[in-house]
Amino acid sequence: MQIININNKNKFMRKMNVITSSFLQALATFAYVLVIVEIMNNGQKLFGNANNLLGGVAMLMLLVVSAAVCGFLVFGKPVMLFLENQKKEALKLLYLTIGWLVAFTAIILAVAVLVQ
Repeated sequence: MQIININNKNKFMRKMNVITSSFLQALATFAYVLVIVEIMNNGQKLFGNANNLLGGVAMLMLLVVSAAVCGFLVFGKPVMLFLENQKKEALKLLYLTIGWLVAFTAIILAVAVLVQ
C-alpha cells in the first residue's frame, strides 16, 4: 500500500498554478499589446485623418487605458494574493509574470533582428 503525501502534491499543484497563471497573465498582456499595435498601425485606415487636438487626446487616453489594463493584467492577481496574506506566492507570481514578459520581448526582438 502506497502512502501519498498530500502536502507535496498540493505544493506541486500550487507551483504549477503559479507558473501557468504567470504565463497566462503575460500572454494576455502580450496579446493586448499586439491588438493596440495593430490598431495604431492601421489607425489612418480605421479612423481617417484626425486633427491635432483630437489625435493627441486619443493617444493620451489610449496610453492611460493601456497602463490601466496592463497594470491589471500584471499586478491584479499578485495584489489579491498579497492582500490575502500569501506574500511569498504573490511575489513569485509577479516575478514569473515579469520573467515571461521579458522572454516574450526577447523573442520578438530576436525575430525582428533575424527578419532584417
